[in-house]
Amino acid sequence: MDAIYINELTIQLVKMFALALGAFLLTMAITPVYTFAAYRYRFWKKPRTTTTTGELSKVFSKLHEAKHRRHIPTMAGIVFVFVILFVTVVANYSTRQTLLPMLALLGGAVVGLIDDIINIRGNGNGVAGLRSSIKFGLILLVSAVSAWYFYYKLGYTGINVPFIGEWQIGLWIVPLFIVTAVTTSNAVNISDGLDGLAGGLLIMAYGFFAVIALLQGNYGIAGFCLTVVGALLSYTWFNIYPARFFMGDVGSFALGMGLGVVAMLTDTLFLLPVIGFVFVLEGGSSLLQVLSKKIRHKKIFLIAPIHHHFEACGWPEVKVTMRFWVIGGVMGFIGLLLALMGGYI
Repeated sequence: MDAIYINELTIQLVKMFALALGAFLLTMAITPVYTFAAYRYRFWKKPRTTTTTGELSKVFSKLHEAKHRRHIPTMAGIVFVFVILFVTVVANYSTRQTLLPMLALLGGAVVGLIDDIINIRGNGNGVAGLRSSIKFGLILLVSAVSAWYFYYKLGYTGINVPFIGEWQIGLWIVPLFIVTAVTTSNAVNISDGLDGLAGGLLIMAYGFFAVIALLQGNYGIAGFCLTVVGALLSYTWFNIYPARFFMGDVGSFALGMGLGVVAMLTDTLFLLPVIGFVFVLEGGSSLLQVLSKKIRHKKIFLIAPIHHHFEACGWPEVKVTMRFWVIGGVMGFIGLLLALMGGYI
């Protein structure tokens, strides 16, 4: 019996690593096509000139003045989103497990793509892109449709509480799913502010969830996560400092939405804030800054999200990115340890 299990595990690992390698190579092959089009048709990202609360963003403009003088294309996320979907569909790898994360990934990508196109075609005044309320509404819609499928089609009704066990919450799983998907997609979007930052953090997060899914026997989800890792390794090759291009909202919303869905499918909701600790830190810092300015009329950070705060304190961009990577890796291992000890596997 053990020999049969080991043989099956070996076969599944070969498939998963083949998906990751295939996604990496295909993304590397397609990226030059995107790069040519992006520079020829000027997919330049318009920098923000105002904060979330409406005042001029003087600190941000000063920090990234040199970067804004050179045009950097955005919307590179369309490359790895296409590759992830293409590889997963062609591999036909456990469709029941991968259909929902693929649809969530696609839905988040569509919302982000609309925002990126408006940004590219805008005049750069203020915050170029979709209005925040419209963007939030569209992300909410994608999350709600995904939650409906999760509950009514896949039949999930409970969440696993670490060291306690499964807690059946019935229909309440729907709003919980929506909150998870919306907050994760926004947190990843907020984190995509420095060269290589979001790409590296997402590689680690999806990688750790791949290990958890593998140990659970959810080979389809593990394969999907490793496909994301492979595609992102290629993207990050070009995005590390100095960035050749940015993933844009099409990439950050897609991968954030996908990450939240993967956490729900693996029943590891309580591990998501641990493995994605830096995303929580980034999104939380922005929320606290807005609330403080509205309630106390004072700032907590020099600038939010927190990666820009450390820049304003004098840290070089590369130092901020790599130290956040270290934090992300450490928290990922803690999350994996909790998964092993807390009854998730």
